[in-house]
Amino acid sequence: MSFLNYLLLAGFLTGLVTVASNPSPFFAALGLVSVSSLGCAILVWHGGSFLSLILFLIYLGGMMVVFAYSAALAAEPFPESPGDPGVKIYVVVYLLAVIIGGAYMSNGWYEASWVSADDMSEFSVSRADTWGVGLVYSSGGGVLGVTVGALLLTLIVVLHVVQGLSRGAVRAV
Repeated sequence: MSFLNYLLLAGFLTGLVTVASNPSPFFAALGLVSVSSLGCAILVWHGGSFLSLILFLIYLGGMMVVFAYSAALAAEPFPESPGDPGVKIYVVVYLLAVIIGGAYMSNGWYEASWVSADDMSEFSVSRADTWGVGLVYSSGGGVLGVTVGALLLTLIVVLHVVQGLSRGAVRAV
């Protein structure tokens, strides 16, 4: 059980390094898909199937649209691939930072704390991840509005950053 958990977390960290180290939006989008799918698999493994489904729909439905727009505006004839020397240097630096940070923060972390939310209560009638659904609609509306505003701001910022001095693929129009 813990081997699968380690495997999912290692894949998650590898995807994060892929997103952070690639300057081209084409390969970073592939890393984002792997990070979102492995992150949702980790949530399912710990008993959060409803939350995992919602996050997976948000990531692939919302953030991939931002990457599609940025990839269309930054039409590079020769994008940098993960095998280029400059990208490999970033990968090594980020992996070393993850290893050093993990070794520094691993004091007091034990495998016994990796239990699912459903294992914490005996004879539970409902699943642990659905308890918060009612709170989202009753008292979580303000946080939901702030989240929508942050995603809209992210879309606008990404489109302006990618636009740069030229219009990318739109300049021929």
